[in-house]
Amino acid sequence: MLSRVAAPLETATHPEALRRVVIEPVSRVEGHGKVTLLLDDEGHVRQARLHIAEFRGFETFIQGRPYREVPVLVQRLCGICPVSHHLAAAKAIDVLVGARTLTPTAEKLRRLLHLGQTLQSHALHFFHLASPDLLFGYDSDVASRNIIGVIQAHPTIALQGVKLRKYGQEVIRILSGKRVHGVLAIPGGVNRSLSRDDGESLKKDIDQVVAWSQGAVKTARDLYLADLEKNAAFGSFRSNFVSLIARDGSLELYDGGLRARDHLGHEVFDHLNCDRYLRHIHEEVKSWSYMKFPFIVALGSDEGWYRVGPLARLNNADRIRTPLAESERAVFARLGEGGPVHATMAYHEARMIEMLYAAEAIRELLDDPDCYGSDLVIRGERAFEGVGVVEAPRGTLIHHYEVDETDAIVRANLIVATTNNNNAMNTAVREVAARDLDGRELTEGLLNHIEVAIRAYDPCLSCATHALGAMALDVSLEDASGLLVDRLVRDSDGRVARPGAP
Repeated sequence: MLSRVAAPLETATHPEALRRVVIEPVSRVEGHGKVTLLLDDEGHVRQARLHIAEFRGFETFIQGRPYREVPVLVQRLCGICPVSHHLAAAKAIDVLVGARTLTPTAEKLRRLLHLGQTLQSHALHFFHLASPDLLFGYDSDVASRNIIGVIQAHPTIALQGVKLRKYGQEVIRILSGKRVHGVLAIPGGVNRSLSRDDGESLKKDIDQVVAWSQGAVKTARDLYLADLEKNAAFGSFRSNFVSLIARDGSLELYDGGLRARDHLGHEVFDHLNCDRYLRHIHEEVKSWSYMKFPFIVALGSDEGWYRVGPLARLNNADRIRTPLAESERAVFARLGEGGPVHATMAYHEARMIEMLYAAEAIRELLDDPDCYGSDLVIRGERAFEGVGVVEAPRGTLIHHYEVDETDAIVRANLIVATTNNNNAMNTAVREVAARDLDGRELTEGLLNHIEVAIRAYDPCLSCATHALGAMALDVSLEDASGLLVDRLVRDSDGRVARPGAP
């Protein structure tokens, strides 16, 4: 088994006899989720689950819309990573219009936009959401364990985080017109070029951004190494890893083939054409979450689940093509002692190494003449089905669309990064529950351990849910004194029952 505790703590026998502890909402993440723990009379954890309680049905309500609208519509899934949805959808729509190879200007401007997105998202997560736990400790006073506390105690770190994110957002604004929900990609290319003046404006601060990113890598590494034994074990387990990879095996965020490696680092598949993903990745449905559970078909649902995101990408990449990030990757890889790095808390250092790569790559593209070209759009042979895959900041993002003869969407499937990490996040929750909470008196600080493990994955919970048929509902009717009068339950398959009724 890849995980030591996942199976025993996923489902408890006789849950009605156990005490329920709920963490709701999970804080300092994007979207709404909760964790439920079931404990026996001695305080031993018998079940631990991460529930995604909110529901979004983008795959359903974009059906019937013209395919040209999709790259604009789907980015409304999220205000943190809209660029990733915009570009994944655009890549799928490119296939529909026959633009399998874009002009150099269009491709490089899309890459530049994606790098700005990666930079700002990684900065936001590390400095604003994760750093309070890392700087003050998981059990520290909740009143100061937040971004305000970081600003007061570590103003230099907090300010760098703000400025790094601001720079990434400025890249997005210049290219797409707005910092959030702007538009650059259109079917077959982009709708504008980069002016020389805007390029020079971005160049002014890029060397400082690279330097700050180097400092962020050092900060993340120092915090991890400060208590290496604890951090290496916290919420950690062996897993498979999936990501895009460049043709030469280097880190790739915008394009490339899919690579999967098992927990030993052996390849399961490599340079897989993205339009064949359905042959190799399936999704399992469980009744207690709106989020699905993907797995690698060849390994089966029990052993085939995997992780995506910065940790997976660094484990899968043979190298990073920018020199500073590659130097840091080589140091990071030593944590694996010849194999993949499995520590959940190592996600933070991996994330900062990617941020450094994004800064270096932005600097290169701003000096590339192609980014200032005017050949923006291409068309080719019409198709009726398209798949687009990018590496969102949180991990591999898949958009898959089918259209009819009227250009209307008839089928859509989205597998977002947080969905890909669903089983891993649940496993991390169970690991922490088994190691840190089992048999102990629960405190706010101990419950925060659960949230620390979830936050390491930088989940975007609002992105990760989609239609499974009828929405599950649980409706209770109580009288004025609080006494239960009646109750109806509809499960995710649409079955309605009155619990306790013959």
